[in-house]
Amino acid sequence: MSIIREEKAMRRITDYCAKSEQSRADVCEKLKRWNIDNKVIEGMLHALEVSGFINDDRFSRSFVNDKLRLDKWGRLKIAQALDLRNIPEAVYRPYLNDIDEDEYIAGLKHLLNMKKRSIEGKNKKDKEARLIRFAASRGFEMQYIRQCLNLPGE
Repeated sequence: MSIIREEKAMRRITDYCAKSEQSRADVCEKLKRWNIDNKVIEGMLHALEVSGFINDDRFSRSFVNDKLRLDKWGRLKIAQALDLRNIPEAVYRPYLNDIDEDEYIAGLKHLLNMKKRSIEGKNKKDKEARLIRFAASRGFEMQYIRQCLNLPGE
């Protein structure tokens, strides 16, 4: 790979990282799609980390916050998405644990109330089952789903 092409790729990737938080794995994948040599990629990733353009800890904090507040995801779905981005659990777990319980439950209650308006069911049990599946698909834990729907525990 020519030096000019490497410099252009580095400029493009720093611009990309400056616009929004990116994980190391996401940046690596993007550079691979640009057909950049693996040794060059490792050097670029190191330079981006040293200069502060990528930081998996900062990315995790931002990701957890955004997915919780903007996309209304539960802890399970957020954790799965971060695992898929190759973020170590030790990096993101503290941010999941820092989620305020009252805010988390209030968000789930709001989500369930909004969904309740749009679902139809044959009976109360059918509606509850649909709401449970919906909340579980959003990554909320069963204990919180049961609590918000006032269902008995197992």
